[in-house]
Amino acid sequence: MDERFKLVNKMTENLWLREDVPPLIVAEMSGNHNGDLQRALDIIDAVADSGAGAIKFQTYTADTITLDCDLPRFRISASHPLWGGKNLHALYEEAHTPWSWHERLFSRARDRGLIPFSSPFDRTAVDLLEGLGAPMYKIASLEIGDVDLLRRVAQTGKPVILSNGAATLEDLDLAVRTIRDEGNNDIVILCCTSSYPADPSESNLRGLPVLADLFGVRAGLSDHTQGIGAAIAASALGARLIEKHVTLSRADGGVDAEFSLEPHELRQLVLETQRAWTSLGSPTFTPTASEAESLRLRRSLCIVKDVREGEELTRQNVRSIRPAGGLEPKLLDVVIGRKFRTDVSRGTALTWDLI
Repeated sequence: MDERFKLVNKMTENLWLREDVPPLIVAEMSGNHNGDLQRALDIIDAVADSGAGAIKFQTYTADTITLDCDLPRFRISASHPLWGGKNLHALYEEAHTPWSWHERLFSRARDRGLIPFSSPFDRTAVDLLEGLGAPMYKIASLEIGDVDLLRRVAQTGKPVILSNGAATLEDLDLAVRTIRDEGNNDIVILCCTSSYPADPSESNLRGLPVLADLFGVRAGLSDHTQGIGAAIAASALGARLIEKHVTLSRADGGVDAEFSLEPHELRQLVLETQRAWTSLGSPTFTPTASEAESLRLRRSLCIVKDVREGEELTRQNVRSIRPAGGLEPKLLDVVIGRKFRTDVSRGTALTWDLI
């Protein structure tokens, strides 16, 4: 493993333990390369330019994920909004990322300062990715019950990211226990709705902190909704990783184009999740350092007409106005009816020594 690979692995070593950095934004390429290596490289460059931290691929072939079989059960349901009626083998043949591209894709990502990793779909895919120094692994939603795959990934000792799309708590419990039984406790669970595109009403983001507490893991979001609203909300609920599909242009088409972000939208996601994370702060209820000028401009009691010694304080010559400097407004009823000790000019802050 060369020094660049070691550096990237070091970058991810404490990733999930840190709360002092914004969520990791992961751009999922999936099949949006449309079978064109140069387009895949251009997507990597666009992701790097956006400020995202990582790019994820999918490592399978049509033959490692399904059978070349045209029985009815090997077809997507006709009602599916994107892939209705398609044969599984044909769909995966269209969408897969050729294994011969992987080395070049990983190298380009690292050259651009991105963390490259992938979702393997069988043991041979893990072997390929280990040879490329993959620093972590993502288990796709529909593979969460593949115990043999989970064991192989866990045995690498690297962080394992689980998507919970279409999964029950029992499914998650089995997956987490399988990984931990191999001595690997570096686990992230991503809330995920495994529909394409997903309806925001089914995102159930309030489950993020629940999953984190229930399984003693870090939590994040794998988001298939359109836009960036759900992802920003997730960052406010403690997501440590946010994954979104990306493409150069939805108008170019492709298997995942409809629910993928374009580069300018990915950039906006990076900026807004950082703002959302920064805005969380801490549960304190005292003025901040930047509010010093606002404190100076708060209301206080002020003399609003020239007055003479012995004159009575009234609501006509004393008012609560901006800025601060005088007695607090809550003391207005206390001072009304008292006498001025001396002549006082309009605009003077009312203080006890004047009464």
